[in-house]
Amino acid sequence: MNARRLILTADDLGLAPATNEGIERAHREGVLTAASLMVGEAGFEEGVRVARANPALAIGLHLTLTDGVPVLPAARIPSLVGKDGRFRDDMAALGLLLALSREARAELHAEVAAQLARFADTGLRCDHVNAHKHYHLHPHIAAALMQAAAGAGIPCIRLPQEDPALIRRADPASPQLPYAILNRWCGVLRRRATNWALRAPDRVVGYAWSGAFTPARLRAVLPLLPGGVTELYFHPATQGGFPGSAPGYRYAEELAALTDPAVRDLLEGTPRGGYRAMLGVAPSADRGL
Repeated sequence: MNARRLILTADDLGLAPATNEGIERAHREGVLTAASLMVGEAGFEEGVRVARANPALAIGLHLTLTDGVPVLPAARIPSLVGKDGRFRDDMAALGLLLALSREARAELHAEVAAQLARFADTGLRCDHVNAHKHYHLHPHIAAALMQAAAGAGIPCIRLPQEDPALIRRADPASPQLPYAILNRWCGVLRRRATNWALRAPDRVVGYAWSGAFTPARLRAVLPLLPGGVTELYFHPATQGGFPGSAPGYRYAEELAALTDPAVRDLLEGTPRGGYRAMLGVAPSADRGL
């Protein structure tokens, strides 16, 4: 029988004081096992402090290529940034440019490498990689991230493959998403990740509920999870409305979900941890950041 193992991840560590504090509380007072670090944002140094103060919290790279601040100077990556020096927010247009422009792809690879290097400079071990707003679903960004992660010895990646039947059983009012396209493409990326010796959880929970993973939804979905490795991902923060926050996200409710005593009871006896631990990365294969 394939035992159930869970990864409970928070995105946006390093974004702002509210996210850093929320993530630390979700780990210390709740059930959070992993977090994904943004290395170019204003709260980066404090996010690193949180990571170092909580060694049981597995930390990965939250690659940021939109709605954020680059690591490289804007002059070195003109295709990726706007006049304000921040990453472009027109994801579709930038995605098309990456498909058409060799120069833009070279800039992409340089920025991915720079973000991994900044992560490495923290001295933290990199547990996994993913991308802000799942921008690594773009084929060229996926290729750049997989190549860079494999080269750095990072063995794990998020692929947001979500079971719509599971989500609807937990909450029939959940948003209807184009799951057939999403999951088919994630299957393609899973095969490509395997070629780079990268592992991914069997499924995620949180794509349909992004920014609205409430205590009721978490309590409802936990008993429904099948065997294998499931990643549940969240955006906890002590409050919303901070610079860089997403309009409409229910940050405090997601923190409440992760610190809910009923959730802790539901997880009693269920193995949970970071990507490496739950995906069984052997110590001999662990040569990464």
